[in-house]
Amino acid sequence: MCVLSFLFLFFFSTLIFIFGVYYLIIDYSVFIEWELFNLNGSMVVMTLIIDWMSLIFMSFVMYISSLVIYYSEDYMSGEKNINRFIIIVLMFILSMVFLIISPNLISILLGWDGLGLVSYCLVIYYQNVNSYNAGMLTALSNRVGDVSILISIAWMLNFGGWNYLYYYDFIIDSFEMKFITMLVILAAMTKSAQIPFSSWLPAAMAAPTPVSALVHSSTLVTAGVYLLIRFSPMLSIYNFGWFLLLIGCMTMFMAGLGANFEYDLKKIIALSTLSQLGLMMSILGMGYPKLAFFHLLAHALFKALLFMCAGSMIHNLNDSQDIRFMGLIVNFMPLTSVCFNVSSLSLCGMPFLAGFYSKDLILEMVCLSWVNLLVFFLFFISTGLTASYSFRLFYYSMFGDNNYYSSFSFNDNSYYISFGMISLLFVAVFGGSLLSWLIFPVPYVIVLPYYLKFLTIIVVLLGSYLGYIISSLEFSLNLFSLIMLPFVSFFGSMWFMPFISTKLIEYFPLKFGYYSSKSLDYGWGELFGGQGLYSLFIYFINYIQGWYDLNFKIYLLTFVFWMFILFMFFLF
Repeated sequence: MCVLSFLFLFFFSTLIFIFGVYYLIIDYSVFIEWELFNLNGSMVVMTLIIDWMSLIFMSFVMYISSLVIYYSEDYMSGEKNINRFIIIVLMFILSMVFLIISPNLISILLGWDGLGLVSYCLVIYYQNVNSYNAGMLTALSNRVGDVSILISIAWMLNFGGWNYLYYYDFIIDSFEMKFITMLVILAAMTKSAQIPFSSWLPAAMAAPTPVSALVHSSTLVTAGVYLLIRFSPMLSIYNFGWFLLLIGCMTMFMAGLGANFEYDLKKIIALSTLSQLGLMMSILGMGYPKLAFFHLLAHALFKALLFMCAGSMIHNLNDSQDIRFMGLIVNFMPLTSVCFNVSSLSLCGMPFLAGFYSKDLILEMVCLSWVNLLVFFLFFISTGLTASYSFRLFYYSMFGDNNYYSSFSFNDNSYYISFGMISLLFVAVFGGSLLSWLIFPVPYVIVLPYYLKFLTIIVVLLGSYLGYIISSLEFSLNLFSLIMLPFVSFFGSMWFMPFISTKLIEYFPLKFGYYSSKSLDYGWGELFGGQGLYSLFIYFINYIQGWYDLNFKIYLLTFVFWMFILFMFFLF
């Protein structure tokens, strides 16, 4: 089933990509309305939008999904119900495709909710307590966004329809559309894990690694960014861009800091995804939706490759995810190490790899735009932190000590895993330039002073050096490390956001429930409720029974009274 699904998705991704490029070149869009049924003059209509943006994004989702499913043939080989796993992944892809081609808020909700429900099933796939907790956190965080989409559907009844494309031109003074835009921003923040909803994204790493490769590259987490790209005219009309810019910059900075103090390989890559989502959100808030979409596509390519390489390492190291075990892994797994480091360099913005074309353009547009000093520094410091944790991973995989069992051997022999990685390696190298030629047929000419032009490469080099220093310090525990422990604890735990999202939110309701049950169910409620009534009835029964228990006078009186009643009935 894996191979069949791979061939089917791969064929369709190629076909859809060709159509997408054709639609882009001739600047053509198709809007399809299909009336399902008509009831008393009310039409229930299914709407689809097929333009270059939806087609290219859909082709990327299908291409990455096809390779992930093929990769799963080996990675999930120990799974008895592999077909069930593939069906759940296909349902996930279908929900994402449905979301991409929907211009209608109701059909968007179907894809949106489908992603939320299926992601819950995938996060709890390995059935243990940690997976259940992570799945519940993921599902409940995303429910906030689902509810805001539902409320925006109700508010859109003011316009007589749910196709938001119709309302781009005459909504300048509309309070309703302003409120709907706020709700859509909230929904996008939950799905794309922006502050304060960030804690679910690293927790979702409890899912199998092929699912992580799919979720964190092109599907679940990018849904919020994609929705806001579609709603971008409303962001500029109502001036909500500054809010997105601030939230995106904070998320980017927080995730970059956290990744430098993390030892779990999958969580480091998840935090890097969070950092890139912050970058997309912030550049979208500055008013460049095409740039955000460009980075979304380029990021999908190298992030899927990064997760596949991480999965290969974890699979070979007997499901160990600690990077401290992965020293000198290049000696044993050269192909995986090469792919891993190419995708890390692409993430940093190494010239002429996929990430460079989008990231460099974004940073140059930041230099060219009217932004304040805080935003400017957050962009460049976050870029340096990206280089820092990437170099830290590079240091551990290339130069660190191999702390794994001496008797254990691991290698790159798996055909399925290697095929998936090599297929993504080519697009991670050449995809950025191809996309930049397609999306921006007329090149951006950005004229900057030389110190701003070279600032990006300087920041990346300084960040790499910082990563080397952090890696070296981690090997020697000293007084400095003990002094830094509170800071490491704060920055390494995402500014305590996971504790706030879980312990703090559940503390007061549980405390209230405890005191309520103590004072009501086990207190006054017992006295005046079931137990109290029971005691009262027992008391009365015993009291009444005591009247006539072995009392001949009562027996005689009752007998005479009963005979009198019968006699009276006989008379009448």
